[in-house]
Amino acid sequence: MTPSLNSIMSRLHARHLRLLIELDEHRSLLGAATNVGLTQPGASKALQEIETTFGTALFKRTNRGLEPTAAGYCAIRYARVVQTDLSNLRHDLDAILRGVGGRLAVGAIMGAVPLLMRAISELTVIQPEMSFEIIEDTSQSLLAQIESGRLDMALCRTCVSNSPHLFSSARVQDETLAVIGNIDHPLKDAQTLSLEQLAASRWIVYRANMPMRVQLEREFHDAGIRFPLHLVETTSILATLSLLQNRPDFVALVSIDVANQCAQHHRIRILPHSMKSVSDPYELVTRRGSQATPAMTQLTQLLLGPGGLGDPAA
Repeated sequence: MTPSLNSIMSRLHARHLRLLIELDEHRSLLGAATNVGLTQPGASKALQEIETTFGTALFKRTNRGLEPTAAGYCAIRYARVVQTDLSNLRHDLDAILRGVGGRLAVGAIMGAVPLLMRAISELTVIQPEMSFEIIEDTSQSLLAQIESGRLDMALCRTCVSNSPHLFSSARVQDETLAVIGNIDHPLKDAQTLSLEQLAASRWIVYRANMPMRVQLEREFHDAGIRFPLHLVETTSILATLSLLQNRPDFVALVSIDVANQCAQHHRIRILPHSMKSVSDPYELVTRRGSQATPAMTQLTQLLLGPGGLGDPAA
């Protein structure tokens, strides 16, 4: 049985994590011990402490040296995650003490990526020493990463969460949707297109129950048209664009910001169809009760402040 979290945290030390990483690098106690500053017997004792802490063997002896077990590979992977997080902590503390820079981990759903990138571009001018981690994913995934502390904030929607009380959010802007297709889509010369005319196209969509997919299904339902059966489901804009470029009969539903950015580079065309239903707006979401860092405050100001990028009048 795996020991409790409290047991692991009380017995596991930073030198244990360093030893796991070095053992993965060297596959020998002697090589790892030298880099960690231990004797070989000391490293052997520390490895025994680690395996006792986790309640399982993490390495097996082979003629090629120490080989991680499946549990060992898992422990090594998380040791590297902790090392990375501690490195980021050191970087952030140094930036705070010097009054500059810092690090910001921020996410966005696909439709909000262009807006976020404009804000990040401006923030890099204001704070040239700041580092960024940018995650594009679904609202559900981004909210889970905010809740776990992996993300500081995200542009997404809290309406998909079963626990919206865990988050603080502020409306950024409404989302207008557009249908996009290949430059040579068969209906490219039409002045206006009905949903019935587009129904025969092969649709690229988000997976079931996601807001944009729900909205498209509602459009088909209200028009009395059967929703297409043979779909391509993806949240990747790169996959979407590649499919559209490869197949003239494919269409996709994306935000107007994404559509305009892609059309500017002549990669796709916006098809003349207007959606009747209205999408939920993007929100700037943080974990409720979390302390805003200077970087978070500056990004919030760029998105929500007077004349901010999320302001329709901006």
